[in-house]
Amino acid sequence: MFQSIERRPPDPILGLSAAYKVDTNPDKVDLGVGVYKDEAGNCPVMKAVKAAENLLWKTEDSKSYIAQAGPELFIKHTAELLLGADHPALGEGRTCTVLAAGGSGSLRVAAEFINRNAPGTRIFVSDPTWNNHIPLLGSAGLKLETYPYYDHASHSISFDAMMSKLAGAKKGDLVLIHGCCHNPCGADLNQAQWQAVAEAALKQGFTPFIDLAYQGLGDGLVEDVYGLRLLASTLPELVVASSFSKNFGLYRERTGAVTVMTENSKSAEAANSQIVATAREIYSVPPAHGAALVAIVMEDAALRQEWDMELTEMRDRINGLRSQLVSKLQASGVDRDFSFIRNEKGMFSFLGLNAEQVKRLVNEFSIYLVGSSRINVAGINNRNIDYLVQSIAAVL
Repeated sequence: MFQSIERRPPDPILGLSAAYKVDTNPDKVDLGVGVYKDEAGNCPVMKAVKAAENLLWKTEDSKSYIAQAGPELFIKHTAELLLGADHPALGEGRTCTVLAAGGSGSLRVAAEFINRNAPGTRIFVSDPTWNNHIPLLGSAGLKLETYPYYDHASHSISFDAMMSKLAGAKKGDLVLIHGCCHNPCGADLNQAQWQAVAEAALKQGFTPFIDLAYQGLGDGLVEDVYGLRLLASTLPELVVASSFSKNFGLYRERTGAVTVMTENSKSAEAANSQIVATAREIYSVPPAHGAALVAIVMEDAALRQEWDMELTEMRDRINGLRSQLVSKLQASGVDRDFSFIRNEKGMFSFLGLNAEQVKRLVNEFSIYLVGSSRINVAGINNRNIDYLVQSIAAVL
């Protein structure tokens, strides 16, 4: 049975991580894997999360299965974090939220749910996009098309080209949009652009599918869902795949959610039953630990405030690193404008280097980044930033 199986090449990002670990260069820098790192280079457990774990350890009295949709408090706080506690759709029962295994699990469950109820649905995906979007959505049966998003020459959003392509999206189509902190480019839609997308969706009838993996790491918890809430206030339907990996640091706990907004409560109930059934067929029952921690933190006023403060520190550190990197590159005498990095949001940006320059950074300087020149800004710290700047200057 297994004799003819061919070995697949390693994942380009995970392969970088493996190479970094065995590199003996004391100056090596890992800018590949998309996890938040503190000044010491660690991916920390947030203090609010650790406190919630202590509370859970003291009070949890069973390891039995949880409800298929997830804990009620988790569902409540997830929906409110996305839409705001006073959003009419919540009061009218027009939404359903289901716990899923991380952001990737949320995307896959949503895609499977949609394809089972509307086989062959077409979904428009930004170019570029997170490299796992295509296999996650495509292998679920959705028909993929791309729309222009980022202009590498000007380091800005190709908005006119984007809207020109999306003019072909119609009722029954999905349009995948990064809610904030676009991965991999860091260039986000502004308020006027979100308004244009909302008007196009209302006129043409397509359904936005928001991937929200970084809420709170751009401008703020509320600011980062401006576009999502605008769409939710304008349109009858919406799909959201959200994740707590980044803003709660729950990477290995695989904590995410699928949220669907419908025209009425009857449709929301039907959607909920179908999403739960879809998840049941894939993995049966969701993991409990991460969802319990989110619920504890969000329900406790003191812990929620502590979490918000920690998240603010993370966001401010990332934004500060962006400005610091740009300033140091300018001071190094590099004859190239990197100011776009300062204006982008979240953990990722393209450096705008070509394949040969990226290869040199990896092989000659032990600066680990993916071939597109995307970097994880959070991998920079005060100990490695000067070496990084010198290395970039050298390959330029």
